[in-house]
Amino acid sequence: MRIETKRLLYAFFFPGLFIAVLGLILVLEKGLGLDWHRWGIYPRAVEGLWGILTSPLIHSGVRHLFSNSVSLMILGWCLFYFYKEIGFAVMPVVWLLSGLLTWCIGRESWHIGASGLIYALSFFLFFSGIFRKYIPLMAVSLLVVFLYGSTLWNMFPIAELVDPSVSWEGHLSGAISGLICAGIFRKYGPQKPVEVEELEEEGELEELELHDV
Repeated sequence: MRIETKRLLYAFFFPGLFIAVLGLILVLEKGLGLDWHRWGIYPRAVEGLWGILTSPLIHSGVRHLFSNSVSLMILGWCLFYFYKEIGFAVMPVVWLLSGLLTWCIGRESWHIGASGLIYALSFFLFFSGIFRKYIPLMAVSLLVVFLYGSTLWNMFPIAELVDPSVSWEGHLSGAISGLICAGIFRKYGPQKPVEVEELEEEGELEELELHDV
């Protein structure tokens, strides 16, 4: 029980800390009367390259931050609970890759917010469970679909018609990054246990091969 409690707290700690940092940044920005949107990504412009590192840290307001924080907590917990061995490797990869793709394909405007990370994590969790064919992780995949399946339309240009301020390019870039990352890390972290029957079959096969030789 004690070990399980530590694992639960471990999984909550890092996304919680990240959200706290996001809140502190927003408080400093608004409290000092500053506007840090230029720390976002501006596609295909040299001055917009810094945003690949900093754009997930900047939000337009409390409502924007709150809507992202709930998803970051849920998906971040799933990442560090079910994939704790590779969580710290996955995060920087999807962070940088989603930002780079947004810089390449985005509209000529400032793109800010952690929503790209949210899509990256949701797609990573979904496809990681599918690739590994391990029932507990596939259950996480289904949970992600249940919670975020309705947001898929925000990855396409139609989202711009509904709300021009939505960075569908950032969402799409995050989704692509999550899929790529799931493929890269598919052989790392938790894996489907090898069944005894499979081991016995492999052993019998080796014996047959040795006999044939």
